[in-house]
Amino acid sequence: MIRNFIFSGSGGQGVLSVGIALANIYMLDDKFVSYCSSYGAEMRGGAVSCEVNVSDEELLCIQNDKADYVVAFNQKSLDKFISKVKENGTIIVNSSLAKIEKTRKDIKYIFAPLTSDAMKLGNIKFANSIALGILMKLCSNLSIDMVNCAFEKLLKNKKDLIQKNIDAFLFGYNYAI
Repeated sequence: MIRNFIFSGSGGQGVLSVGIALANIYMLDDKFVSYCSSYGAEMRGGAVSCEVNVSDEELLCIQNDKADYVVAFNQKSLDKFISKVKENGTIIVNSSLAKIEKTRKDIKYIFAPLTSDAMKLGNIKFANSIALGILMKLCSNLSIDMVNCAFEKLLKNKKDLIQKNIDAFLFGYNYAI
C-alpha cells in the first residue's frame, strides 16, 4: 500500500499541522512515512502546502507528481492542486472558502463547509481536524485510539485543546459522505 496526500491552504489554517497529525497517525500504525512542507515567508495568509506519503515498505522518494487525496482549504489551493489528484483519486474541498464546481470527471469530490463547521464547534482552527476526520473515514481502517494518541502527542503542551480536536475529528469522521 502506498498513499499520497496533499494538504493546501493559507498560513494560519492548520495545513502543516494536519499533515503532521496524519504522518504521526500512520507512524503509530508502524507505516513508513515521509512529510514535506512548502510555505512562504509570511506567517499568516501566504500559500502553504504539505505532502505526506505512506507505505508498508520503505519510501524511495518524498514527493510525487500526483496524490491519491488532496485537501484544499481555499479557492487558490483548489485551483493549484486539482491537477495533482490522481485519476480515481479524491479531493476534499472547503466549500466555505471555495466554489462548488466539478471540473474533472475522473476524480471524486467531497465538498464540506470546513470553516463554517469549525466555527460552529467553537474555533475556526478546528477546520483541519474536521478535514482529517473526513479523510481518515475515506481511506483508512485505523483505530480511533491511534488518532487520540497522535493528538495527545502533538498537543501535549496544549492539553485543553486535545479533546476539542478529537471532537472536531469525530465530527468530520461522522460526516455524511
